[in-house]
Amino acid sequence: MRIAGAALNQIPIDWKHNLRTICEAIEQAKAAGVDLLCLPELCLTGYGCEDLFLHDWLSAEALEYLQQIRSCTQGILVCVGLPIRLAGRTYNTSCVLRDGEILGFAAKQFLANDGVHYEPRWFTSWRAGETGIVSWQGQEWPIGDLVFEHKGVRFGFEICEDAWRPDNERPACRLMGRVDLIVNPSASHFAMSKTDVRYNLVLNASRNFRCTYLYANLLGNEAGRMIYDGEILVARNGHLLTRNQLLSFKEVDVECVDVDFSTEQPVAESIVPLPTPDEYRELNQALSLALFDYMRKSRSRGFVLSLSGGADSCMCAVAVAEMVRLGVAELGVEEFKRRSGCFSAVEKVVAQVGAGGPAPQQVETAPATEEDPTDNLQLVRRLLTCAYQGTVNSSDDTQQSAKELADSLGAVFFNWTIDDEVSGYVSKIEQALDRPLEWQTDDLALQNIQARVRAPGIWLLTNVLNCLLITTSNRSEASVGYCTMDGDTAGSISPIADVDKDFVKKWLRWAEKELGYVALRHVNALQPTAELRPLADKQTDERDLMPYVLLNRIERLAFYNRLSPKQVLNTLIEEDPAQDPEQLKTYVKRFYSLWARNQWKRERYAPAFHLDDYNVDPRSWLRFPILSGGFHEELAAL
Repeated sequence: MRIAGAALNQIPIDWKHNLRTICEAIEQAKAAGVDLLCLPELCLTGYGCEDLFLHDWLSAEALEYLQQIRSCTQGILVCVGLPIRLAGRTYNTSCVLRDGEILGFAAKQFLANDGVHYEPRWFTSWRAGETGIVSWQGQEWPIGDLVFEHKGVRFGFEICEDAWRPDNERPACRLMGRVDLIVNPSASHFAMSKTDVRYNLVLNASRNFRCTYLYANLLGNEAGRMIYDGEILVARNGHLLTRNQLLSFKEVDVECVDVDFSTEQPVAESIVPLPTPDEYRELNQALSLALFDYMRKSRSRGFVLSLSGGADSCMCAVAVAEMVRLGVAELGVEEFKRRSGCFSAVEKVVAQVGAGGPAPQQVETAPATEEDPTDNLQLVRRLLTCAYQGTVNSSDDTQQSAKELADSLGAVFFNWTIDDEVSGYVSKIEQALDRPLEWQTDDLALQNIQARVRAPGIWLLTNVLNCLLITTSNRSEASVGYCTMDGDTAGSISPIADVDKDFVKKWLRWAEKELGYVALRHVNALQPTAELRPLADKQTDERDLMPYVLLNRIERLAFYNRLSPKQVLNTLIEEDPAQDPEQLKTYVKRFYSLWARNQWKRERYAPAFHLDDYNVDPRSWLRFPILSGGFHEELAAL
């Protein structure tokens, strides 16, 4: 039998879009002679509907729209994910359709409730071994723990989290010997190196339960924060039969393989490992796809970036350029432009730039009006506008870094200063307080006003261009609140807020060498610095805080491993006995103190992409009280 999985790039409650991609996947599968097609988890509504899953109307409407798919299933069996609501409870199901008929609904038995997952808030677990009835306009279908048969092949379900449970608990342990095939429609979010875990999960399941295992994941940035890699895996008895390209820019990706169920295949003695994932390349692909989907699904016309010439803003600029390069490489120029939705009104956008945006002497750096973009540099020029907003405390090094990088990428680049605006605000407050503001007494206030003054101008440019403003905060800064609210945190999207600063620095060196962005040589030669104090102070981030490698280690021990401050300190001392214990104690105290007092900042960050195995975003991974005792007793005990 020819079986297939399809990765779909869906949008929550965008019925027209979701139906189109579902039917397109079915048509592609039928054209390829597929007998059985598995579509991803909750692909009809979108996985990221959140509290809408608690609304009666959503499941009712999904069941209505499901009827439109029935006619597409002539000559093929298709598994379609959607929520079903019974007696005030919502169940996560996969509907099995064949030849225009609904055969039944397999229901998810285990719900994800850790990390970024909150499924028990919306769904009810289906109890193993039980079945029920779904009714619609006089028709009835079975729902629950079901086994189906197609062309003599018996198959059952594990839906995403079902497969991540121990082998003696998961549905597969009860299906063993009863089915030839297990299908797994999933919405498994991207994290660096996670594909390696998922690969072993699928191959071991096929080996341990003596079956063929078909896995199909969602694709793309569906709802804003989570990214899905669109992985399709088929394995049999521990042998990999097929695996697709991950993180595709396509909306529909169908992968099929022939399986001879009448012939026994020897069980693999061991699982052949994948090559070690290249996390730099993985992150690059995921970040590029996430930006592309966020841009087009928000109906924006590109990005604006306050390009300081430092590591974080340089990484964001390169990410947009890579979005263009990778998207064009896979889709071609014309399809990239069509899908982006940014190239249908060239004259209108350019008119806005000339009339309402930059000062007259700067118009010459705006995008050309007479040509439709045809190459990557022109595309970047239309999709990325950068501004270096210097002060007396900015260095020539960062200005050169910013300009040379923007020019090399093809981005529009503006260079202005904000000293007059800063002086105006400082003078106003000095008059109000009837005293001068000085660095010795007003250090943080004088730093913060510079960052805040940068926000209004860059927001104005963003609004004029109808773009998304990128904010460049990273995870290390978010943990300790090393940022200015309504200043450098201002933005529509915070794409690297889940990436730690040490990884940012390493990624930039990789991008210079492996991707050929030679202009990164400037930022790669600099120490990270906010450049908010006088240049003579030689301010650096790590002098203000602590070494980033150590900050990241404390953060992980504290909130991923969930250790107490005392346990964190003891672990650090055990891991590196050469370190001064008193200095480590100082850093641990500094981290926890800064963490506790800055939760309000993390609550206000722009939406961030989930890219690593954990993050510090209270809206997706890590909740913490805004007001607390701040670990006072725990730190005093050190």
